[in-house]
Amino acid sequence: MTEADAESVLRLNEESVWALSPLDAEGLATARSRAWWALVCELDGQVGGFAIVYGPGSPYESINYAWHAMRSDDFVYLDRIAVDLQFRRRGIATAIYDAVEGAAQPRGRLLCEVYSSPPNIESLAFHKARGYVEVGHLMQPNGHETVMLEKVL
Repeated sequence: MTEADAESVLRLNEESVWALSPLDAEGLATARSRAWWALVCELDGQVGGFAIVYGPGSPYESINYAWHAMRSDDFVYLDRIAVDLQFRRRGIATAIYDAVEGAAQPRGRLLCEVYSSPPNIESLAFHKARGYVEVGHLMQPNGHETVMLEKVL
């Protein structure tokens, strides 16, 4: 992910903010500087999706990251992923997960979370099909509940 991708990344985040959390230009710049990996997937010359991933010991201030970090010291944490609505069902999420899981393999596990109340049914099914298992639940400040997921790599 480069600075040139920022506008597209922010637009994609806003389109999926119901499943993520808000992100502005300053927050994206901070995320990129602290991330283990910030990547985009291009399709037809456009940013079709993105992901932001953190490693252990990151100064990232997230209750979800902190929850996982308290339980594991060797991991990679997938904080957010979004795919452009016009490119859904074309394998972008699968390609991003394949890349992140492959890069994370030396750490032994990839951690993430998905809203379970209200349920993000598509995402929960996607993660289950990829071998992610539920390792807990966490109530969010906004009243939503997340299911905490782990995949041993």
